[in-house]
Amino acid sequence: MRDPEVMREQSVVSSDGETGLARPHSPGVVPEHPPVWSPNVSGLLLSRYYLPRGHAVQRGNACQLLRDGVEAYPAMLEAIRRARRYIRLETYMFITDAVGELFGQALAEAAERGVHVKVLYDAVGSWTSRRSFFDGLRARGVDIRAFKPFSLSRGLRHLLRRDHRKILVVDGEVAFTGGVNISANWAPEGQGSAWRDDVLRIEGPAVHELERRFLATWRMMFQDRIRRLATGLRHFTPRAPRRGQVGLAVLSSRRSIHRAYLHAIHRARSSVLIAAAYFIPDRRMVAALREASKRGVEVHLLLNARSDHPFLEFATRAFYEKLLASGIRIFEWQRGVLHAKTAVVDGVWGTIGSFNLERLSLAFNHEVNAVFADPRLGRQLEESFRTDCGNCREVTLADFRRRPLWQKALERVLYAFRKML
Repeated sequence: MRDPEVMREQSVVSSDGETGLARPHSPGVVPEHPPVWSPNVSGLLLSRYYLPRGHAVQRGNACQLLRDGVEAYPAMLEAIRRARRYIRLETYMFITDAVGELFGQALAEAAERGVHVKVLYDAVGSWTSRRSFFDGLRARGVDIRAFKPFSLSRGLRHLLRRDHRKILVVDGEVAFTGGVNISANWAPEGQGSAWRDDVLRIEGPAVHELERRFLATWRMMFQDRIRRLATGLRHFTPRAPRRGQVGLAVLSSRRSIHRAYLHAIHRARSSVLIAAAYFIPDRRMVAALREASKRGVEVHLLLNARSDHPFLEFATRAFYEKLLASGIRIFEWQRGVLHAKTAVVDGVWGTIGSFNLERLSLAFNHEVNAVFADPRLGRQLEESFRTDCGNCREVTLADFRRRPLWQKALERVLYAFRKML
């Protein structure tokens, strides 16, 4: 194990009296660092260092990082077309556009050749989709159902608690999870909106863990408790054999995902890189990021310049002053919408999934994230982050303080209501 490079730090005091760390760097450039750990360090040691106790790590996985729909969709469709026994698909958005039609056709063809196909989509996330489209899939043998259809009689909490997970499992052998839904928003330019996102393709024992999350939600929604207990053993799938060297923890508890973020940030020795589609952090997250920066860790945030939820942009920027004054660098994505929910620490620990660093994910939604501690995969994720920063505008504290007065006022108002956004 090698100690991180000791960087020279110069204490600076902003005009509001906060002390930050000034580090020499070129605007818009994320510096590379030498590896924090020896290449020969065991994955078990890394997992114990970066992951909190109680997180069950599934060892022996092969993982592939897929960028955007242009890489994720072909891989997912290939897996569906090769399915022999069953397909489990869980998604927040299943939109009846060109991409939805493409996936619908692949799923229907699988069902027609005898594959058992179950699809769970969120009723709110997919509210614009045509009912006739889903009826057509059912007629062709696809068991497709909505998660919590609209029901005002059940109250507001029923509407708020949504299924935000994105899981595809095929034959218990390969799985996909990340931030990509079934929609043309993730199709490449010229065919869709080219939203920026990440997906992790997994082979190995962790596939079983993702399948368990899908089946638990399915049984919770569509079977009574007695039947769930009686049929639980019939849904058991043998654990997939080892396919690689990556240790993965599949986290579906909102609190456990949040705790994993905080633990890794507290353990960071060199860098914390976070890409967040929606960023309205709680106090513990803000404190952890600022503390990491002040002890010499490079903390970089990749955020939206223009969100698909416009008010969230201004609520997010209400945090900028405090973060920038602590030496944290902020990059705003300029090419369309950033939808990734990805982080990497020290080029070793990383997470990819559906969890957003904001109130809905932390308090209400059903989420799932894959968390790993692996130098090879961590380095890939770090390089991807660095590539993205080349398409960003870096926000500096001096420039940010010159924003118009109306923006400052709107940020203050939305910050007051941040727990409701």
